[in-house]
Amino acid sequence: MAKRLLPSLNRVLVEKLVQPKKTAGGILLPETSKQVLNAAKVVAVGPGERDKAGNLIPVALKEGDTVLLPEYGGSEVKLAADKEYLLFREDDILGTLVD
Repeated sequence: MAKRLLPSLNRVLVEKLVQPKKTAGGILLPETSKQVLNAAKVVAVGPGERDKAGNLIPVALKEGDTVLLPEYGGSEVKLAADKEYLLFREDDILGTLVD
């Protein structure tokens, strides 16, 4: 099984971020109280897409960015036994989350 995936064209490989199970103060959060945050960390980025003239249009995202994902979509990719990733086109990603 492959250990690394290099996305093609304008595709972006992301790993969903896991929400904390307790607060910074140590209070455990019940499962029903958590809101779903569709945030993910960019793991790998394709080289980009070519326009009609043949010029390369690079992907605006880079590895390590935190992005906001749509509620539905993406292709599930399983590379290792315990790691699951999602593959999106750059156009499908809603935005970058900045601290």
